[in-house]
Parts: sequence; C-alpha cells; structure tokens
Amino acid sequence: MVHPRAPAAEKQPRVTDLLRQIEDIVSPTVVGMGFEVVRVAMSKGGTLQIMVEPSDGRPMDVESCATLSRALSAVLDVEDPIPTAYTLEVSSPGIDRPLTRPKDYARWAGHVARVETTEPVEGRRRFKGTLLGMSDGLVRLRLDDGKEATVPFASVSRAKLELTDALIEEHLAAQEAAQAH
Repeated sequence: MVHPRAPAAEKQPRVTDLLRQIEDIVSPTVVGMGFEVVRVAMSKGGTLQIMVEPSDGRPMDVESCATLSRALSAVLDVEDPIPTAYTLEVSSPGIDRPLTRPKDYARWAGHVARVETTEPVEGRRRFKGTLLGMSDGLVRLRLDDGKEATVPFASVSRAKLELTDALIEEHLAAQEAAQAH
C-alpha cells in the first residue's frame, strides 16, 4: 500500500530509532494476530518492509500477509511515524531467511549461514559456516575450514541462512506437516 507524504518533521529521527519505533507500533497488532515480527527495514526507495512469521511455526501464506498488511496499514496511518511517502510491504522471511533474533540462531542451528559484523571480529567482518547456536551473547559457527568462530550478537549487522539442500528439505517437510493438519 502506498502512503501519502506527511508534512516534514522538524528533525528526522535516525533510521534505526525510527525502525525501532515502527516495530514498537506494529508489534502488538502482529502478536495479537498470532504472528511475530522478524524484521522491520526501510529501503532507500521508500519501501517499509515488515517481515513476519506465524508464532506457532506453521508456514506463512499469502492470505496472512494480505490480512496483516491491511491491519498494519491502518495502525501506521493512525500513528503516522514516517514523515515521508512510503510503500508498505508485509512479507514472510522465506527459506533463506534473515537471522535477527537470538532465538533464530538456536532454531536454525545445523544450517549454513552468512554473518556480517559492524566491526572486525577475529580480524574479519564476514563469516560463513554451520550455525552451532548461541550462548552467552555469542553466535557460534563452524567455519568451512573446520575451525569454530564466535561472534558477539551485538556486533552482527546482517545474518541470513544460506540456501542449501538440507534447508529446502526441512522447509518442504514443514509445509507437508502443516498441510496434514
């Protein structure tokens, strides 16, 4: 949905502060409808992306995205947190999903992920390996060379699952299980 341009604010908040504010605004509605917020992001092109998934682990469907989009559009129209025109996009995380919450690292342990950091960790900012989980605020990965890397969660700027056969198989099994119920 396209939202009209609002009058410019005196001072535009930092994007990260704005995204946190938007997440705070939409979370009660998302949770109340049986979903969880995975990520809130704003593209340079003016698209506000709110990524959600069902809180019970079932696969996301197009109708759920459409229903959430209508509900969140109404909430955002009332609260009006964005001082410029934007397009709202409600989506699911997809198979090669971003890892944004500590619980994502536990849930997806055993799968291959790419992790980027805000500052160098062990002399590097990019890591790729099998997720071993997270403990004490540290993301653990088994790198391709067999070594283990620990990355402070607070230093992660981007992380996402890598599309692999094992990930696709798990996704298909989850879809089949959901259809059986």
